[in-house]
Amino acid sequence: MTKAAPRELSQLTPLAQLRAGRLPLRLLQLFVGLTLFGVAMAGFVRSGLGLAPWDVLHYGVTLHTGLSLGTVVIIFGFLVLLLWIPLRQMPGLGTIANVIWIGVSADIGLAILPQAEGIPAQIGMFAAALLVNALGGGLYIGSQLGPGPRDGLMTGLHSRTGISLRLARTGVEVLVLVIGWLLGGIVGFGTVIFAVAIGPLTQVFLRYCIIELRPTAREEPVATPRV
Repeated sequence: MTKAAPRELSQLTPLAQLRAGRLPLRLLQLFVGLTLFGVAMAGFVRSGLGLAPWDVLHYGVTLHTGLSLGTVVIIFGFLVLLLWIPLRQMPGLGTIANVIWIGVSADIGLAILPQAEGIPAQIGMFAAALLVNALGGGLYIGSQLGPGPRDGLMTGLHSRTGISLRLARTGVEVLVLVIGWLLGGIVGFGTVIFAVAIGPLTQVFLRYCIIELRPTAREEPVATPRV
């Protein structure tokens, strides 16, 4: 028996993404993934063990502005999109949805999830949030409706400057982590665990979450991004 070829992501223009077929299913998967992603963000906050680099910055800003975490996430999402203009990046429907809905679902998650008390509860909350984050990322990316604003920034820097994706991601995330830490964002061993584990975990889920598109819509396969 011939083994089925693995599903692959396709590199599509924003318009081609909408014309690639199976749109109702892809939209449903997109918003389920973004919701899980936002709830996971709230779980990391409630665990108190450390946040992802960008969320360290987001949380630090909330401490100094009084804005909700979700509101800050939305504001920074649109600010990052402005950086796409000189990089000649085009946002897809999923990009815009990412900017708005993750922030909304993060605030909903913070309203629902209790603060973890004690090391066992903190570790359990963090581990659950890590898995939910990876699943949400796999669902979101697998819907093939456009990269998140922060991932688009990394790929745009790569394509316009020639620096490697690894260097672009590391440089940007170290910068936002340091700024967020100086603002009082939550940095801990969970931040390190997230940085090491989220890529492989998302890849595991993504393997089963990529929705196949119409053959006529497919272009060159691309490397799997992280949300």
